[in-house]
Amino acid sequence: MVNSQTLNELLRGILDVLPPGMRTLQNDVEKNLRASLNATFAKINLVTREEFDVQAEVLARSRAKLQKLEERVAELEAELLKAREQ
Repeated sequence: MVNSQTLNELLRGILDVLPPGMRTLQNDVEKNLRASLNATFAKINLVTREEFDVQAEVLARSRAKLQKLEERVAELEAELLKAREQ
């Protein structure tokens, strides 16, 4: 998962090692690197931490609902079985 802070830290690390003569082109280099990294991350299907956290939360809620539904189905099956036995 890559968020904007991680991307900024990566860019800062790359830009810090540029030779002094290249620093005059820093804005252009940063813009191009940012675009290239975003495109690369998009190609390899990375998601942001925020997206991951949201989906993990949705999954947890879905699992809880599924558990309740399974319990309710078991109760109804037990009631039906009991009614058939009478």
